[in-house]
Amino acid sequence: MTRWLVPALLAALLLAGFASLLAGTVWLTPGQAFAGLFAGRADLGSLIVTEIRLPRLILGLMVGAILGMSGAVLQGLLRNPLAEPGLLGVSAGASLGAVIAIYFGIAAVFPLAPPLFGLIGGFLTAGTALILSRRGGTLSLILTGAAVSSIAAAGVSVALNIAPNPYAAYEIMMWLMGSLVDRSWDHVWLAAPFILTGGALLLATGRALDALALGEAQAESLGIHVARTRLLALLGTALGVGAATSVAGAISFVGLIAPHIVRPFVAHRPGETLVPAALAGALLVTLADIGTRLLVVDGKVLALGVFISLVGAPFFLWLVLHVQRRTA
Repeated sequence: MTRWLVPALLAALLLAGFASLLAGTVWLTPGQAFAGLFAGRADLGSLIVTEIRLPRLILGLMVGAILGMSGAVLQGLLRNPLAEPGLLGVSAGASLGAVIAIYFGIAAVFPLAPPLFGLIGGFLTAGTALILSRRGGTLSLILTGAAVSSIAAAGVSVALNIAPNPYAAYEIMMWLMGSLVDRSWDHVWLAAPFILTGGALLLATGRALDALALGEAQAESLGIHVARTRLLALLGTALGVGAATSVAGAISFVGLIAPHIVRPFVAHRPGETLVPAALAGALLVTLADIGTRLLVVDGKVLALGVFISLVGAPFFLWLVLHVQRRTA
């Protein structure tokens, strides 16, 4: 089963990605999509594929992959099945940074200001969590991340509460819901270096995560540098998830769900979960993005973050109940 997991996920991802190029307000035929990708025609179909849907697809793949992988790393590092990227405050910090850019009107002058400010916010919160928890262990990292996340969330609430006008509040709310709409190649080039670097750092923790499944003391006895592993996980999450949140907004549950989907197929080995979790996360975001184009409520399209939450919240509840039954 393990041998076929990655090829099966890649095949599903290829099909979902091609479907993403077809679906939308203007539906394209497979021939039009292929022509847009490879023939280089200067027509409407080619423009839709290359300038609108392809960057949206690539960004969704990167966002889903880094969320899924970071969730798998954090669950292995913290030995907590409910851990996910938002636990360390990176997502909340990135959200606060983007909200600041919108609140002060910088986004109206410079469209890439929200993702740039989001990156800065994610790095600041991750750095704060790292500095404050450097003398403690795993529990200290969790508590510090929760505290930093709460402070950043409070800052977002303050911005909404005292927004200078309804339009600013609306823009903030729409961004916080998470979306890939109107994302361009500029967003892809901005986020890609950070997401790829973050992913490489997270992949480097694979061997250590397998040892940490036995406990920190046992991992240290096996030659694993736990503090270094914790640093790699935090930096990788800060770079990758911070960049993902800065360009796509707050997207919850992917980092929680993706590792649990693939873990039974890899015999629950933390290190073997990373790549399949990344592929599962990319698949989840791609399918959800297609779903937002198909599901229209009263003439309005659901935001990506809202759509995923509708699926993720019941899964989270099931997971909590499942963990309770296993520990009872």
